[in-house]
Formats: sequence, structure tokens, C-alpha cells
Amino acid sequence: MKLPLLSLEQKLAEIKRLYFRTTRQTIEQDLARALDLLSSMTTEEERERATVYMDGLAQMRRDWSQAKKRKRSRTKGDE
Repeated sequence: MKLPLLSLEQKLAEIKRLYFRTTRQTIEQDLARALDLLSSMTTEEERERATVYMDGLAQMRRDWSQAKKRKRSRTKGDE
């Protein structure tokens, strides 16, 4: 599949969209997509503009992953 070339503004808009629309079920795919977009940016200045959204996505993944582990450990203790 051929991907269209995106401008910097389009890449940033997509990362922002991923940040605001991600869910527990889609966080892994959304973060992978955001990382692909980030790695396609050519300069550090460009990447800096996406930092807050990337940090937010990583934090959501971390929080949801920890909540899942806590839930699993509680259910194992109930057995």
C-alpha cells in the first residue's frame, strides 16, 4: 500500500487526532502510528512540536497497562 506524503502540519494534526481519540483498545496501534509519523519528521524542531502529544500517548499506555495488571492481580487473589 502506498502512503501519501504528508506535510508537517498534516503529521502533527494526525498525531493530535490520535492523542484525543485513542482508547484502551486502540492505544498500541495509535502509539505505533504516532511513532511512525514522528520518525518521518526530518528535524528535531519538527519533532519537538509533537512532544506533548507523544508524552501523553505514552502516559496513557502506561496508566492503562498498570490498571490492567492491578485488575489481573486482584482477580488472581480472589481465586
